[in-house]
Amino acid sequence: MSTEDCRCCGATLNIVFLDLGISPLANSYVKSENQMENMYPLRTYVCEDCFLVQVQDYESPEHIFSDYAYFSSYSDTWLSHSKNYVQHMMDKFHYTSETQVIEIASNDGYLLQYFKEKGVAVLGIEPAENVAKFAVSKGIETSVNFFGTPVAKELKKEGKVADLLLGNNVLAHVPDLNDFVAGMSILLKPQGTITMEFPHLLQLIEHNQFDTIYHEHYSYFSLTTVIRLFKQHHLTVYDVEQLSTHGGSIRIYATHSGNPDLLIQSSVHELLANEVKLGMTNIEMYRGFQARIVQLKRRITKFLIELKDEGKVIAGYGAPAKGNTLINYCGIDCDIIDFTVDRSKYKQGTLLPGSRIPVYSPEKLKLAQPDYVFILPWNLKDEIMEQTSFIREWGGKWILPIPDIHIVE
Repeated sequence: MSTEDCRCCGATLNIVFLDLGISPLANSYVKSENQMENMYPLRTYVCEDCFLVQVQDYESPEHIFSDYAYFSSYSDTWLSHSKNYVQHMMDKFHYTSETQVIEIASNDGYLLQYFKEKGVAVLGIEPAENVAKFAVSKGIETSVNFFGTPVAKELKKEGKVADLLLGNNVLAHVPDLNDFVAGMSILLKPQGTITMEFPHLLQLIEHNQFDTIYHEHYSYFSLTTVIRLFKQHHLTVYDVEQLSTHGGSIRIYATHSGNPDLLIQSSVHELLANEVKLGMTNIEMYRGFQARIVQLKRRITKFLIELKDEGKVIAGYGAPAKGNTLINYCGIDCDIIDFTVDRSKYKQGTLLPGSRIPVYSPEKLKLAQPDYVFILPWNLKDEIMEQTSFIREWGGKWILPIPDIHIVE
């Protein structure tokens, strides 16, 4: 993509949605104090034609995702969500051992394992070799590839076509959207269904979720925009569900536009009407976001500095990509957050990109007994507060930064 063109419709981009300064890649954890890091502008534009919000791409997906630090299985909430999804699909479509389920960006097999347990044929497509290995060790067939039309054609030639083609939180990670959606159209059986889950741009704007913007997320979608993107490839979005995951996501259901079984559900019309009502098709609504986020940044930094001036110890919980956006944009480092902890062994012993805050195992909280635990993956706050309920023993409290900075006692 050139700086000037929308990656959905090709229109010229003129309007900045949010400029977060310069930032390292959010999932590039630092292995040693002396390691050099690349920093890139983190600036998002909004298309005046199709309303896609998008970052400029400075690094190829190959550079970002070939060795990846995110393993879905470390989140109990996400595993539970995936298990529920599989049951929902089984109930809705009555899949059998004759069914072929293909997941794009299948990570460590966190979701396909539940289809496999039910005797359904599964195939994962995962670009990160280090993550795909875990899926293979669970007996889940995995193609180590970046998905697009070439991979779709190759799989189709091998007779691998999908009754259910799914992708969770992958659409945002794709720089060439049109090639990706064209590939899905190739890989989908004539009466098959696509489901895609992604954070809803409406929630991002309404709840100040600026930290969900980072270089690995190339695009941010409303339902309005996704329908247009899919239509360009003769796919029709026929149903939509609103989910609580990732601060508010949507799950779309799509099929070939020529599918005789196609029936567009009222949920699609209702959510489209709501987006119009809330200004998602009015460019002026997007112009005001920057000023709101600048104010939030000031409140977050002021709040934390005041706690440090009182001599308080603040630890982080989690080392998610969203946390790295928030920390770097707000100029937070070890002078403010002493350390953070994470359940992922892949992240323990590293330093957060940019801020260089050290990452330890959650046991460190019991040793250090911080006054406050700053929850960086705020979308998992209930799970995390339950896991760290022991901080109450010494009067510890939690801090949540989104939609506004506040203490949870």
